[in-house]
Amino acid sequence: MTTSGSNLNDVRVIIIGAGMAGILTAIRLREFGYDNFVIYEKSDRVGGTWRENTYPGLACDVPAHLYTYSFEPNPDWSRTFAGGAEIFKYFEGVANKYKVMDSIRFNEGVPHCKFENGQWKIRTSTGREDEADVVIAATGVLHHPRTADIPGLDSFAGACFHSARWDHTVELTGKRVGVVGTGSTAIQITTALVDKVAHFDLFQRTPQWVMPIDDRVYSDEERAMYRNESTAIEALRTQIDGEFQRFANAVIDADSPAMKEIEAACLANLEDTVADRALREKLRPTYRAGCKRLIFSSDFYERIQHPNAEVVTSGIECIEPRGIRTEDGELHELDVLVMATGFHADKFIRPTTVLGRSGKNLDEAWSDHPVAYLSISVPEFPNFFLLNGPNGPVGNFSLIQIAESQVSYVLQLIGQIRAGECREISASARATEDFESARSAAAKKSIWATGCDSWYLDKHGVPASWPWSPSHFFEEMASPKLEAYDRLG
Repeated sequence: MTTSGSNLNDVRVIIIGAGMAGILTAIRLREFGYDNFVIYEKSDRVGGTWRENTYPGLACDVPAHLYTYSFEPNPDWSRTFAGGAEIFKYFEGVANKYKVMDSIRFNEGVPHCKFENGQWKIRTSTGREDEADVVIAATGVLHHPRTADIPGLDSFAGACFHSARWDHTVELTGKRVGVVGTGSTAIQITTALVDKVAHFDLFQRTPQWVMPIDDRVYSDEERAMYRNESTAIEALRTQIDGEFQRFANAVIDADSPAMKEIEAACLANLEDTVADRALREKLRPTYRAGCKRLIFSSDFYERIQHPNAEVVTSGIECIEPRGIRTEDGELHELDVLVMATGFHADKFIRPTTVLGRSGKNLDEAWSDHPVAYLSISVPEFPNFFLLNGPNGPVGNFSLIQIAESQVSYVLQLIGQIRAGECREISASARATEDFESARSAAAKKSIWATGCDSWYLDKHGVPASWPWSPSHFFEEMASPKLEAYDRLG
């Protein structure tokens, strides 16, 4: 067993997860002189969602030059919206460059954490026991696949898998492929496969609004310029960031002129691109654009009009050995079935058991819905910090920007321990209640609360996301309000 720091200047930190946020945390800890830390990673490689998702067409819906650590620009992104393999290579390269790999224990998940006698004591999936002064959960948001409960799913005779568990041994050429779902993943799979298979069925429960994007390939000359002129790549990042901030400010006010412009662009994309009236009506949502997470695509509407493609809108009655039987009685015969049915977005660090002060269970603390002060700290769970935790800005920001700001904020809280100001620090119940009350009220004015069902909503129908401007978020992250925290010792 590795022990925690023997003095306040040797604060020991356990990081859970070696995805984007875990890699970042390790780099920043070392930068600030913290060398007594370890990362536990459940898999055999870094990369988080970019390791686990490998489906055809995988890409990030944030422009690559913004989905990049601020301290490690990448002049060699191939296109505006980089593909998954390219993004994974970037994170793996950063982890190697900054020697993060040396601090990772691979193939060791953390099923149990307990705060006891002023220390966090953890047990890993291999039976290892460890302890630390601080635990940082960098476990991500979309990593627990959700499979729809459809009768007969296990009876399908062909290949069947979730999009996040893509089986690359399955040959798709010449096959009849069905995809259940119409979120970003399903749309990306559609654009990648529709002209490569014998027939493609997209089983749609709810149509999605699609925002057109310009996903162009960068020229050799542009990449050379970004490589040789640091100001050029910074100017590009500033431009993209400005566009994202305008979008982020639009979605938090459902009645804003900017939100109406976004809706008009989505409507024009549908009307101007889909020629067949019947198909156009199948693809026309009945809710406002932006209520669900917008789909960003340069070619979905063109691809779904391919002769091989069919949008199936009749509900799924059951799955049979030969395919999917819909409620209209038709059997859609398939060779391959892909469940692009999303993730359990409210899990966060769970199913890890996390026991705080006096044995308080995080599952019990979150029995109604997950709540954390500024999405980072939970009352009665001292020295336990979440990155991209509950009610954070996951729907309208670059997650890397969020994580960089949150890590800087958490480092200031850990600095209180290092400086001997306290031994235990966690958000107070009052501050958390006040924050959640204000957040919930503001969220009801956002586009996410205008009458659709989405993974943004908690069980009460309130959007579980940051409902204020980017500038307000970055102001909050600049410096902790220590009066909002309980500090002991």
